[in-house]
Amino acid sequence: MLGPVIRLTDLAHGGGCGCKLVPSVLQQLLAGQPGAGPFAQLLVGTETGDDAAVWRVDDDQCVIATTDFFMPMVDDARDFGRIAAANAISDVYAMGGRPIMALAILGMPLDKLPVETVREILAGGASVCAEAGIPVAGGHSIDTPEPIYGLAVIGLTKHQNVRRNSGAMPGDAVILTKGIGVGIYSAAFKKRSLPADAYAEMMASTTLLNRIGQTLGEVPSVHAMTDVTGFGLLGHALEVARGSGVSIDIAYDRIPFLSSAEALAEAGFATGASARNWASYGHEVVLPASLPATGRTLLSDPQTSGGLLIACADEHAEDIRSTIEEAGYPSARIIGLVRTGEPRINIF
Repeated sequence: MLGPVIRLTDLAHGGGCGCKLVPSVLQQLLAGQPGAGPFAQLLVGTETGDDAAVWRVDDDQCVIATTDFFMPMVDDARDFGRIAAANAISDVYAMGGRPIMALAILGMPLDKLPVETVREILAGGASVCAEAGIPVAGGHSIDTPEPIYGLAVIGLTKHQNVRRNSGAMPGDAVILTKGIGVGIYSAAFKKRSLPADAYAEMMASTTLLNRIGQTLGEVPSVHAMTDVTGFGLLGHALEVARGSGVSIDIAYDRIPFLSSAEALAEAGFATGASARNWASYGHEVVLPASLPATGRTLLSDPQTSGGLLIACADEHAEDIRSTIEEAGYPSARIIGLVRTGEPRINIF
């Protein structure tokens, strides 16, 4: 006789990048911590909340290092592994780099999950690493109360190709490469209310590698880049604004959304992280009176393995957007403009 079906999401109090600590809490934790020290070769550390650390090896080459892991947002073990791996590798692409290898990070409640399920998680992650052309060269595992999986990823790039979140310039256009709404979809999934076609759409988005970032790192007119994950579109746009010392205008009607995101938000599906995100940074955002009732939820919705947010020279923006779309990102849109001013986000 078969035992009860175990849902991975029932074993976790949160899922995907919705597990991330909100920006305000992270800032409190890092406040007063010792800096990385006087290491001239450390080009990117914790100072602007960038996606990865960057170490300059010599006059030409840099090493990119990052780590990312979370609890499941789906129940299919292989799908969980695929999403987590794509999300972790994205940090290297967001810095303009090329990933070269990964190490697995695994925490599993072995008294609750069969070994076969854990193998499927690892296999899913390995399949996405293979797609990115990198090996899973090792890792570390522990027994934990909740399932956790992710990767530490190492990448390479040339010094001139490093793209930070702090290089946006007044007059730049802002491009987003993937649709928003993953957190809303995952909230509906956990309540068994996400249609099969919407699940397929979510999987297609979250497992689509952000490899276009490596190409964009070679484009001089691309000035800043980051990926949109747990802090939502607003949170990551604010990191660009703060790091660059600029204000960013975003046109709400230009933002690409997953096809059912607005309808599901209207039906009341949202993660707790969305409200926590807004409470963390809402005072730095100007919203129009005409914004739909669900607009704030969508703008602060935590994304897992979301798209790239790019600031580039306005005169090259449409060509860059077209290049991104042709590379396999059909949702790529120009959504805003960088302006001189106090760091904040203006939605219009």
